[in-house]
Amino acid sequence: MKIDKNKVVTMTYVLRFNDEKGEVIQKVDTNRPFVHLFGAGTLLPTFEANLKDLEAGDNFGFSLTADEAYGNPTDEAIIELEKNIFEIDGIFDADLVEIGKVITMQDQNGHPMDGKVLALKDDTVVMDFNHPLAGENLYFSGEIIEVRAASKEELSHGHVHGNGGHHH
Repeated sequence: MKIDKNKVVTMTYVLRFNDEKGEVIQKVDTNRPFVHLFGAGTLLPTFEANLKDLEAGDNFGFSLTADEAYGNPTDEAIIELEKNIFEIDGIFDADLVEIGKVITMQDQNGHPMDGKVLALKDDTVVMDFNHPLAGENLYFSGEIIEVRAASKEELSHGHVHGNGGHHH
């Protein structure tokens, strides 16, 4: 069965910077493979395009430019936030808010966003909400372990259930 929309794909992969000789960013092996409902719109489009029509047992290796991956860093993603946002019972949480630390915040729509603390000023905290891989060219390589049709329930929920998927 070939990888296509509405198929559940189980795979292993190694993500590196730049090319097949680049530094390893993330490694996913058969102990905890990546299981994904293909075509659900949650993966990078170019990543999916590179996997389409592969079958179980196929190996893959491809590069994504920064534009195809997480884009380039922008100044708009660097934001100064009032220090009182980080107060607990009126006291600034200096343990949480350290320069270089990544803190998960929420955007105006309630979606989680990771921001890195760049600087502390008198009344504000300067944070960088660019994706940590923004501006990076990436290289994915791996193997397709299994391709199966998604169940009706998986299709209606837009994600994988059961083994390798999420559990309620």
